[in-house]
Amino acid sequence: MRARPISTMIASVMMLLGVSIAGAQSYPTKPLRMVVGAATGGTPDILARIVAQKLHERLGQPVIVDNRPGATGNVGADVVAKAAPDGYTMIMATSVLSISPAFYRKLPFDPVTDLAPVSQVVAQSMFLIVPADLRVKSVTELIQLAKSKPQGLNYASIGNGSPQHVATELLQILTGVKIVHVPYKSGGQMVAALLSGESHLMFLGISPALGHVQSGRLRTIAVASAKRSTMAAEVPTFAEAGVPGLVLDNWLGVLTSGGTPKRVIDKLNAEIVQAIRAPDMVERMAQQHLEIVASSPAEFTAFFKGEMAKIAKVVSAAGIRPQ
Repeated sequence: MRARPISTMIASVMMLLGVSIAGAQSYPTKPLRMVVGAATGGTPDILARIVAQKLHERLGQPVIVDNRPGATGNVGADVVAKAAPDGYTMIMATSVLSISPAFYRKLPFDPVTDLAPVSQVVAQSMFLIVPADLRVKSVTELIQLAKSKPQGLNYASIGNGSPQHVATELLQILTGVKIVHVPYKSGGQMVAALLSGESHLMFLGISPALGHVQSGRLRTIAVASAKRSTMAAEVPTFAEAGVPGLVLDNWLGVLTSGGTPKRVIDKLNAEIVQAIRAPDMVERMAQQHLEIVASSPAEFTAFFKGEMAKIAKVVSAAGIRPQ
């Protein structure tokens, strides 16, 4: 008498498990969208298109790149934050996403609850770069020069709330120097400003400045990473240069809508990690001067929250008022 109900229960459980497994295996069943909070042509757009193509090959579904520039990337992030939590809408975000909460009084979304980290894809080391005719060959010499000329030097950035802005404010907090902020619209303009003598220093990824560094017109004196960059192994970290605590990489990573099921996030993560670690991708990332990270969702979540907390302290200590 008991055998029949028990067997029926077992069958029911097996059916439910079957449905669950089938649901996990069926994703995705339609095209996906990769939002980029910047215009075409820049590093986030290039990386998004590379990853989108790889995901298309691995998942068997098109991955459409959707450029939504505006508000330092927040327009694109808001699109993903308000999308259905099903893993079909993602964003190739940059480190600006971890800066925005400290620089804006009110965002249209909550970066922690409305977005779900999938994987930090790459890191892009920021180098402290000076013109060769500044006659500064180390961080120590730069600090000495800056202290001898209070507010007599100026630094270039890509505007308030940019990684370059935050990094230089952190440099001033840690060393006690005072340097004037001069914002520009692009990395190319920043490089031109240093070459012309209009600005005296900047934090920037190596790509826009590489040719001028190689020619000797610009000089890299430190890298704002925890360890030396494989892209320029001869350049010391700030800790090695006598300024411990100045660690602020540019990062690029994929996030999806908050509330997306864990199994879908794990599926996306597995596919992105395998794609980005493929030999051809390793070579392509090196060509773009990007270092592969390929983190897990948990690792990216912890890193993302840690960056937001660190930047909030910098903004507060620097007396920067949120917009």
